[in-house]
Amino acid sequence: MTAAFVAGADAPPEVPLKRRLRRAERARQFKALALILPLLVFLLFTFLGPIAGMLWHSVEDWEVPRALPHTVSALSHWDGKTLPDERAFAALAGDILEARADGTLATASKRLNYTINGFRTTLMATARHLKTAPEPGTAKDTLIGIDKMWGEQETWAAIKGASGPLTDFYLLASLDLKRDNNGSIFAAPEDQAIYRDIFFRTFTIGFAVTALCLILGFPVAYLLATLPSNSANLLMICVLLPFWTSLLVRTCAWIVVLQTNGIINDTLRWLGVINDPIQLVYNRFGVYVAMTHVLMPFMILPLYSVMKAIPPAYVRAASSLGASPTVAFLRIYLPQTIPGIGAGCLLVFILAIGYYITPALVGGAADQMISYFIAFYTTETVNWGLASALGAVLLLATVALAMVYGK
Repeated sequence: MTAAFVAGADAPPEVPLKRRLRRAERARQFKALALILPLLVFLLFTFLGPIAGMLWHSVEDWEVPRALPHTVSALSHWDGKTLPDERAFAALAGDILEARADGTLATASKRLNYTINGFRTTLMATARHLKTAPEPGTAKDTLIGIDKMWGEQETWAAIKGASGPLTDFYLLASLDLKRDNNGSIFAAPEDQAIYRDIFFRTFTIGFAVTALCLILGFPVAYLLATLPSNSANLLMICVLLPFWTSLLVRTCAWIVVLQTNGIINDTLRWLGVINDPIQLVYNRFGVYVAMTHVLMPFMILPLYSVMKAIPPAYVRAASSLGASPTVAFLRIYLPQTIPGIGAGCLLVFILAIGYYITPALVGGAADQMISYFIAFYTTETVNWGLASALGAVLLLATVALAMVYGK
């Protein structure tokens, strides 16, 4: 008994053992973190960083405060019901002279032109006519004499609305919304509202392409999952073949195939099915065909991975219990493929709504998706604010869709 007592006394206590286990677990976690740290840094600078920059560009508003600081300060307490006082006109005249000398006036006038068409012309013309600062008490008459636009409340409301440093102007514009002089939000006129229709078109094309990929890809994935290995591998190579070809090459190939004198039209005329060529490209049909071909593997692969894991014995058991092949498929097999259907549809839809090259090449003017306009405002007009806002709305829709799928 004494020996047992001594042995029990010499045994390590339980708490230090748990502490050592926790230390070992922390060390293992630190090693794992060190291994993935380069990947995290890479994602931070190449993925999360650009997204954060895009979101920031959609709300920042620095052009006018930098070029017209005294005017912005003078308008900070303006109620917007009448024209500003003489002090605001004098501040604007002084800011225009300083901004022209500093070279910042063009940037501010470009930003204000987004709010009121023709503001750039007014501001630059005023800068050309103003040689020196107006005499005290004459700034209002001087500016209105140069351009009557300075005598309108809307002009000053545009300057105050662009006072920064943050703004919802671009986000509202991306949804065809505006603010009036009182700060109330209203819908843009029909002749100026385009982005909601473009978003609707983008999502319509995305849903249509997703449905086509599911309808055409489901039988292919089922065939891949049920064929013997040798035949399945050969068919899988055919499915993956588009991944090994440039997107631009595949899109241009469809233009050759679908054009008026292309293979399809020539074949149909040779068979006597048609007399005149059918318009198959530079329209919505061409967009659907090309995008479905490009995105088909992204639907087949998730479906195949799920179908391959479904034991064939389940369907055989249902058949042995009296179920017809249709009932066995619909009630036993199909429900087990739901995760693959969801993953494939989500992946294809997210990729489809962000497509730019394919609709631009094989679609017409009425088939361009939101990515086309994001690229246009980025490269052509250099309107980073609106381009970022459109991208932010598209990102928000994608995240919302992913959250719905997660539920």
